[in-house]
Amino acid sequence: MSVFKKIHYDLNAVLKSDPAARNKFEVILTYSGFHALILYRLAHFFYKHRYRLVARIISQLARFFTGIEIHPGARIGYGVFIDHGSGVVIGETAVVGNYVTIYQGVTLGGTGKEKGKRHPTIEDGVMIAAGAKVLGGFTVGKNAKIGAGSVVLHEVPANSTVVGVPGRVVKLNGERVDNDLNQDLPDPVAEELTALRARLEELEKTVQKIQKP
Repeated sequence: MSVFKKIHYDLNAVLKSDPAARNKFEVILTYSGFHALILYRLAHFFYKHRYRLVARIISQLARFFTGIEIHPGARIGYGVFIDHGSGVVIGETAVVGNYVTIYQGVTLGGTGKEKGKRHPTIEDGVMIAAGAKVLGGFTVGKNAKIGAGSVVLHEVPANSTVVGVPGRVVKLNGERVDNDLNQDLPDPVAEELTALRARLEELEKTVQKIQKP
């Protein structure tokens, strides 16, 4: 599919998804998410043809003007809608499918300095709500929904809803589920409270020993 065809689908996605968008001219002139996608597609063209410096310069200009950072190496489908996009970050090896909706503050990032595929693959029809962090080289299945502020570190099934820190599946195929998506992410606050409690008990025992005649 040509770049211009993809931009046409992106434009229609805004009109379909955002009730505040009144007409195409308003979207073309005022929507930063749409501007960021146009500049990304230009940068990606240069990136594929190995003009890497030119591609990065364009992506940095896009970041400056829109507040949205999309690495030119990322692969993004058509009909994508970035709504109120300030703070959105999409990493180099991320793959975003068709008709994906991304809200402000979303990160499609990695978890370290690993090589290779280190950013997520977002399949068609996924919705990622404001402030969500999807980190790692796994796949978020078709039509999944990621709740606002969620931190997702592992595979997400298709047609599921994930919320929380760490992210857990609360709905699958329209039905509530009791089992969590096991993210194996420790709770730093709980761990710190446990350590403080243990230390306090040690100090109390020490004080009692000192106070004994």
